[in-house]
Amino acid sequence: MTRLQREAVDALHRNAPVHPNPTLAQQRAGFAAALTRPAPDDVAVRETALGGLPALDLTPDTATGRGQLLYLHGGGYVLGSPATHTGIAGQLASRARLRTISPDYRLAPEHPFPAAVDDGLAAYRALLGEGVRPDELVLAGDSAGGGLAIATLVAARDAGLPQPAGVVVFSPWVDLTLAGQSMTTKKDADPIFTREAIQAFATPYLAGQDPAHPLASPMFADLRGLPPLLVQAGSNELLLDDAVRLAARAAADDVDVTLRVWAQVPHVFQNHFGHLDEADEALDEAARFLSVRLRSGLMSG
Repeated sequence: MTRLQREAVDALHRNAPVHPNPTLAQQRAGFAAALTRPAPDDVAVRETALGGLPALDLTPDTATGRGQLLYLHGGGYVLGSPATHTGIAGQLASRARLRTISPDYRLAPEHPFPAAVDDGLAAYRALLGEGVRPDELVLAGDSAGGGLAIATLVAARDAGLPQPAGVVVFSPWVDLTLAGQSMTTKKDADPIFTREAIQAFATPYLAGQDPAHPLASPMFADLRGLPPLLVQAGSNELLLDDAVRLAARAAADDVDVTLRVWAQVPHVFQNHFGHLDEADEALDEAARFLSVRLRSGLMSG
């Protein structure tokens, strides 16, 4: 990464227009306008359904037919959709050569916790029900979608379902108590969030429920039995300690886990693919991880 790339990304976030007292509709529209990027040219995108949910199917020309990725988008459980994350999900699909499906899970405040987890589990269960073998299935998600990916797998395990071959999470939000030290130590470095802004997502999602509930904050879940995990984060984010503590918790629970932190880049920096070297490096690393996990699963199966 060049210094100019990092400074440009930082300035992009710090200078983003802020609407005073925005309505929920304005927040969602602003998020979509800021984040939405198209899938790569080699990825076909079509609308579909999964587990009773609308979804997007992203299939690269190079997909082999073996292996499938379930991608859960971020947005604080309040914003976002598969459409806003077509770019990052499509990049991962293309690089890993995997057919990818991204469900449009329900959002707060209309549908508070545990609606998102119920929908994540429904999507996962539906893929297995369609005949996708667990050793041919991998998960990924960013921010709240990263937390949701972990919560989905905990719920799947508790429901007696088999685990997939692996899971990748980008800047996962896994502690809705906001107890990580980086909430304070990174407050000046983070160009996107304040603690208050993150709390503003947690409050409507929880709707008065316990923020330490293990399916709302999988940082506090028993992670035993989950598949190999890759956690990626940037050092310039309030949620840095969510990633670090998730990796530590996974290791303590005997999960095969890899933590990778890139210096001086922000929350879900992977969204800056094509403009930030680290973003492309991280997506390539994630794609390799998923490919290795799928090959390992197929060989052992």
